[in-house]
Amino acid sequence: MGVIPTQRETGSPAPGGPACPHGEDDGTQARATFPGGPLAPGNARGLTRAALAGWRERGLTVPDRLADEVVVVVSELVTNAVVHAGTDVGLVCRLEPDSGSCVVEVSDRHPSRAPARHAGETDGEPPEYGRGLRLVTALAEEWGVTYRTGAKTVWARLPVHRAPGSEPYADEPALGVAERLAPQPQRAGRDHEWLGRGALSFLAEASDLLAGQLDEDLVAALTGQLLVPRLADWCAVWLEDEAALRSGWGQGTQGPGPRLARVWHGSENRIEELRRALEKDPPRPPEDPAAGPEPYPWPGDALGPHEAHGAALAYRLVAGGRPLGTLVIGRAGLLRFPDEITGLVEDLSRRVALGIGAARQYARQATISAVLQRGLLPGAVAEIPGLRSALVHEPCDQGGPSGDFYDLFPAGRSRWCFAVGDVQGKGPEAAVVIGLARPWLRLLAREGYGVADVLDRLNQLLLDDAIEAADAAARALAGPVAGEGPQTRFLSLLYGELVPLRGGGVRCTLASAGHPLPLVLTRSGDVRTVARPQTLLGVIEDETYTCDTFELHSGDTLLCVTDGVTERRCGSRQFDDGDGLAAALAGCSGLDADAVAERIRRLVHDFGERPPEDDLALLVLQAE
Repeated sequence: MGVIPTQRETGSPAPGGPACPHGEDDGTQARATFPGGPLAPGNARGLTRAALAGWRERGLTVPDRLADEVVVVVSELVTNAVVHAGTDVGLVCRLEPDSGSCVVEVSDRHPSRAPARHAGETDGEPPEYGRGLRLVTALAEEWGVTYRTGAKTVWARLPVHRAPGSEPYADEPALGVAERLAPQPQRAGRDHEWLGRGALSFLAEASDLLAGQLDEDLVAALTGQLLVPRLADWCAVWLEDEAALRSGWGQGTQGPGPRLARVWHGSENRIEELRRALEKDPPRPPEDPAAGPEPYPWPGDALGPHEAHGAALAYRLVAGGRPLGTLVIGRAGLLRFPDEITGLVEDLSRRVALGIGAARQYARQATISAVLQRGLLPGAVAEIPGLRSALVHEPCDQGGPSGDFYDLFPAGRSRWCFAVGDVQGKGPEAAVVIGLARPWLRLLAREGYGVADVLDRLNQLLLDDAIEAADAAARALAGPVAGEGPQTRFLSLLYGELVPLRGGGVRCTLASAGHPLPLVLTRSGDVRTVARPQTLLGVIEDETYTCDTFELHSGDTLLCVTDGVTERRCGSRQFDDGDGLAAALAGCSGLDADAVAERIRRLVHDFGERPPEDDLALLVLQAE
C-alpha cells in the first residue's frame, strides 16, 4: 500500500497530523485489524459506518457529507493496502473535535523503505517510493505517509467543516469525494480538468495494479474498485471460459457461455439484485472482436426508482487477438457517456484484458507444473522388511516443479533401492531431467546393475543427446529464453541399495555424486558419514564412480538430505556450518524415523527468520 510521494510526505506525521494509532479508545476512535483478503474493504467500511453512527449517538458533529467521504477514504486506502501488501491491514478511524477533523489511518506490515532523502534511508540501496493510486490525493484535505519499522501507515485528514468560501456540506449541489471522482454531465468542465490532470497517472497506476495479479477473478475484482465510483455507478465483468474460446469468438451459442465474475455498485445493497439481473442478460459477442464499446441495456428494474434511467456501455476484453470477456459500466442519469470517459475506460479495458491474459497464462503453467510434479515423485514408497522410512519433500515454489526428488522402490531378488537427488535449476527444465533420471534409475536397478554401474550409465545419459531433447521439451513448456541454447543439466545424486540381513539389520551400499554426504546415527548416539564425495553427474565424460558398503544395525538411522537442508541460510551462516547437521542428528537419539524427519525439518525452518529459499528433501531410513 502506498501513496505517490509529494513534498508533503515525511517520515513522520506532518505538524498537526495524526498521532500514533496505538492509544486508548476514548469514545471517538475505532480500530480493528482485518486479514489482507478481498473481504477487508467491506469489513472496514462496516466498522467505519458503525463508528460514525456511534459518534452521532453521543451528540458529536458528523455531517452526512463527511460520513460519505470518510467511508470512501477508508475503502480506497484499505483496498490499496490489500492489493499492494497482501498482509493484515490495521485501520484507525478517529474523530478529533478539538482540531475539527476526522483522521483515517491504514497500516500494513509490508516491508518498505522511507522516501528519498529521508533520514532512515540506507546508503547503497535504491529508494523505494510509495506506490498506489495517485487519486488518493483527491480524497482528503491533508494526507501523508508514516514509516515505522516493518510497517507503513497512510493517513488522511478530513475537516468536519469546510473552509470559508468552499462548498458547504449542507448545500445539495456540493460535491463529496465520490462525486468529485465520478463524472456527471453537469460537471463536464470538472471532468475535463480531472482527465487532463489525472487520467495518465490513473492508467499508469492501474497498469501496475493489474499486471502483477495471478488470478483472473482478482483482476476482475480490482477492475470494479478502479471504476466505481470514479467513472461509473456500477460495473460488471464477464469472463469467457477456455472451451468457449477454442470454439470461436462468433459462436456464442456453443459452450457454457461467459461467466459473470464480478459485479460492483457504489451502494453495496444493490449488488446482489444487480447481479441477478445481469446474469439473465449476458453481453453478446460482436462479429468483430476489435469493435469499440457498444450500448448495453439499462437494468433499471434492479436499481430502483432513483436509478431507473441511465447509460451503460459494454467493452470487449481482447488480448493477443483472443477474446477473454466483457466489461460493462453504467451511470445513472446519463443519456450517453462523455467521449473522454468512453476513451479512458477503453484504455483501461485493454489493461484489464492484459491482466486477465497474464493470469490465465500463469494458471496454465501452474497446471502443467502440477502435472509434472505429480509425475516426478513416486505415488507411494516401498515398505522394506526390517526397515522404517520417513520422507520430507517441500518445494520452495509451490506453483512450480521442484528440482529435488526422491525414490524408494523394490529392485527384485530381495533388493530395494533408494535415491535422493537435486537437479541444477528449477522449473520445467529440471522436471524433464528428473523425468529422465528416475525411470532410468529404476530400469537399471531392476536389470541387476550395481550402485556404481548405475551412476556410470546415468552420467553418460546426461551427457548424451537425450539431454538436448529434454531441453527442447522443457523450452516448449516454459518458452524460449533469448541467447540460450541446449544446456547440460547437472545432477547431484545419492543412490543406494538395501538388502535385509537374516540376523536382523540391513546391508546398505551407496554412492554420492556431488551430493551432501549421508549420515548414520548409531543406537549408542554416535554420528558418522558413510560415503565419499564424488563428481556431479553430467559433468565429466566416462567418469567412473565407486560405492561404499556398511550395515545398519537395529536402532541405527541413516539420514539423506539435499543441499536445501545443509545450505539453509541465516545471514552469512549455513545450517551445516561446524557440522550443524551432524549435531542436529545427534540430538535425535532415541527417536523413531518419523520423529527424526520432523525434528530435522523443524530445525531447518527455525534456523532462519524467513522461510527457506530452496527446495527441501530428506529421507530417513531406520533399522528395526
